[in-house]
Amino acid sequence: MRRTLLVLAAAALLLAAGAAQATAFKGFETPSHNIGCILTDQGARCDIREHSWPLPQKPKSCEFDYGGSVFIGAKGRGEYGCVSDSAMGAGPVLPYGERIRKGRYVCRSQEIGVRCFNRRSGHGFLLSKQRVRFF
Repeated sequence: MRRTLLVLAAAALLLAAGAAQATAFKGFETPSHNIGCILTDQGARCDIREHSWPLPQKPKSCEFDYGGSVFIGAKGRGEYGCVSDSAMGAGPVLPYGERIRKGRYVCRSQEIGVRCFNRRSGHGFLLSKQRVRFF
């Protein structure tokens, strides 16, 4: 969980850095504007506005929002993020069927949701209004 917090904090700093750091991350939103994602060299994170699945139980170690953000890093399966910011509005709309890549991370915008994965490990997540699946 600490690794996730550090990477998510790094993504937030990159967002705040502005145009000078524009190549440090890539961001996008789905055409529905319900999911927003950020990809860095350290991982991929997506946030969702509206969903029909129940939020997971928030760990005591998380003092921020939990469950509406998912993340994949260098090792292990995707996981929920403990975040105090948002990936919404981090980039242009990525049309359904299109993908975006940053380093070893790839995200594909689909009508059913967003699928992101680490090309080296094969681990990742599928985030949609109906469900979250980690692999």
